[in-house]
Amino acid sequence: MRLLMLGGTEFVGRAVTEAALARGWEVTVFHRGHHPAPEGARVVHGDRTAEDGLAGLAEGEWDVVVDTWSSAPRVVRASARLLAGRAGRYVYVSSGSVYRYPGAAGSDEDYPVVDGDPDAEATAYAEDKRGGELAAVAEFGAERTVLARAGLILGPYENIGRLPWWLNRVARGGPVLAPGPRDSEIQYIDVRDLAEWVLDAGAGGLHGPYNLISPLGRFTMGEFLEACVAVAGPDASLRWTAPEAVLDAGIEPWMELPVWLAPGELHDTMHRTSSEKAILAGLRARPVEETVRDTWEWLRSIGGTPPQRPDRPVLGLDPEKEAKVLGL
Repeated sequence: MRLLMLGGTEFVGRAVTEAALARGWEVTVFHRGHHPAPEGARVVHGDRTAEDGLAGLAEGEWDVVVDTWSSAPRVVRASARLLAGRAGRYVYVSSGSVYRYPGAAGSDEDYPVVDGDPDAEATAYAEDKRGGELAAVAEFGAERTVLARAGLILGPYENIGRLPWWLNRVARGGPVLAPGPRDSEIQYIDVRDLAEWVLDAGAGGLHGPYNLISPLGRFTMGEFLEACVAVAGPDASLRWTAPEAVLDAGIEPWMELPVWLAPGELHDTMHRTSSEKAILAGLRARPVEETVRDTWEWLRSIGGTPPQRPDRPVLGLDPEKEAKVLGL
């Protein structure tokens, strides 16, 4: 199989590239050259936002194109238009954020989505991702386009700072603010499970939207944090704290305490989505212990400081604020 990876040097794109190379696929990585591509990939440099930025892709044929673009939808459309006659299938890594808020517990791919414009400049994340979906479909057609609507993505090479923050916090030891309830459901997708499914979908002729997220009820906040302690924090102790106390302290869920959301509407939107369609199409969700362990090993291999996307805020809770909540 011949894969064209638009991106391919960071987090999701890198995971897809590495998975394809491990399968023996012929992989072309098209990127701006800011980070090295995985060894074994053919590299083509170009800036999709620049005039004539796609010139490097003027020739060539591929079986599958994978695109993770999350800004101006017009960029997706320009790429898809150029490739539509020379590639078999377009897999656009979209997001569960395309669904209208609030979500509903157990909702699936039929839930209403936000408006999007395939020719738009960048506006807001959800609308940009929806516009990217429409752009891909407009050029490749619904029967040749896979819309991989990923939920929260964790795993090695993460450049957002969610799991790395928790691992580094636990590694510091001492009492750790653990936001409850302990048995609160969480949903995420290991980036490597996402990558394998994306490649299978592209090679297997799938089309249409799929929610890429762990099965409902598979993981809990307790299991997630205890896995962090098991690998990174032998001197740490989790102090489970009621969600009301966390919120009353002015702590911002998701941003200051990554992954965590208090019970309610937003939690159901982010952590209770059906992925049954993707599971039936082969999606797997490896154990939380494996995701946490492998991310910790990667984090240690690079000195403990994870990469940070410049267009995303730095996450995490200030130590003094944590200590105040814990009464230390």
